[in-house]
Amino acid sequence: MLAHASAHSIRDKKLAVKNFLRNFTLGDSRRRTKIEFIEIPGRDGQKFPKYINEYWTSKQRQACSLHEIAYRACFKGQLPGFFITLLTEPGHTVYDPFAGRGTTPIQAALLNRHVIANDRNPISAILTRPRLRVPDIAIVQERLDKIPIDKKAKADLDLSMFYHRETEAELVSLRDYLREKKYAGREDHTDEWIRMVATNRLTGHSSGFFSVYTLPPNQAITQKKQIKINKAHNQTPLHRDVKSRILKKTKSLHRDLSDKMQSQLRDIAKQALFLTNDARSTPTIPDETVHLTVTSPPFLDVVRYADDNWLRCWFNDVDLTEVEKNLTVTKSLKEWRGIMGHTLKELYRVTKKRGWVAFEVGEIRNGKIKLEEYIIPLGIRAGFACEGVAINRQNFTKTSHIWGVKNNKKGTNSNRISLFFKE
Repeated sequence: MLAHASAHSIRDKKLAVKNFLRNFTLGDSRRRTKIEFIEIPGRDGQKFPKYINEYWTSKQRQACSLHEIAYRACFKGQLPGFFITLLTEPGHTVYDPFAGRGTTPIQAALLNRHVIANDRNPISAILTRPRLRVPDIAIVQERLDKIPIDKKAKADLDLSMFYHRETEAELVSLRDYLREKKYAGREDHTDEWIRMVATNRLTGHSSGFFSVYTLPPNQAITQKKQIKINKAHNQTPLHRDVKSRILKKTKSLHRDLSDKMQSQLRDIAKQALFLTNDARSTPTIPDETVHLTVTSPPFLDVVRYADDNWLRCWFNDVDLTEVEKNLTVTKSLKEWRGIMGHTLKELYRVTKKRGWVAFEVGEIRNGKIKLEEYIIPLGIRAGFACEGVAINRQNFTKTSHIWGVKNNKKGTNSNRISLFFKE
């Protein structure tokens, strides 16, 4: 995209980025960038440009198949891919302090960048790290065949509303196997891969998941709510073979990966850093080592991550109360601004000179609050220069509408990325 070699000064580099956003067209599209300006109260009339266009497609399955792991409020691989390609070069370091399902680190690795990922939720690393060490399908098949199944195994909580008794026995047997390997220090990359895939297959709305028909796999509802769904759909859980579904998903995730790409991912994994720190304090990351941060923080209390991940925590023997205590879920804008302000100060510390931060925030509270208006002054206060806001327009469809959530009216209806530069 951007010719970094032609940027001989800070001014040239920033101007090149602005010109790219201003003159961008997607594929054969003739849509021109719309430019507006945002004035932040208390900034002495200073205005910042908003570049509005379709900078990446919102269509499903346009990114690499390795991204196809569900997680609530995650952005598509095209978003970090756009900024990674625009603002970094191969070998540079890309960071996400709120990594979620790992979209930014996975996309960075696919583009041959070094990776740092952080998230207070340990499920994040469980879903991300194995995808940098993709095992061969035959090895996964061989490992699955060796995992013993106790047909009498039962969970230590009631899961009968989700699983057939045979499926539950297979799932508990797999959980026990992985737990034993982990605590014995014998869990290898193949075990981690199987854990990751199984964690993603726990519940969902199609026959590819272990459960009866339920909400999409990025969230797990309570047992009581699932009982209501079962009654409404007049359904009872059918037997769904766990091992065959893990193997099928493994093949799907492999779909777009060449042998060369898998080798590249393994090389990146050797130096990749996975943290579970508070984003406001990441002492493991040295000063001025990150070329680009691409991230999307929690938006107030819009998404309850601990509630969504209770079943994943159970399967992975993760203490849900610790997850609830540690996750950044704020109920007031004032509290959110305080946390984001300290996070941006920490990002300023770890960002290299001439490095960038692409900070994605959206519209909340029925579009009444546009969070970039609050993020921009926080970034400037942390020491960054704000180079504007890139807004990718998109229409939401599919599961958001299936469940009665109108994302074009509630939540976010556009990706709104505030761009910060460290001079």
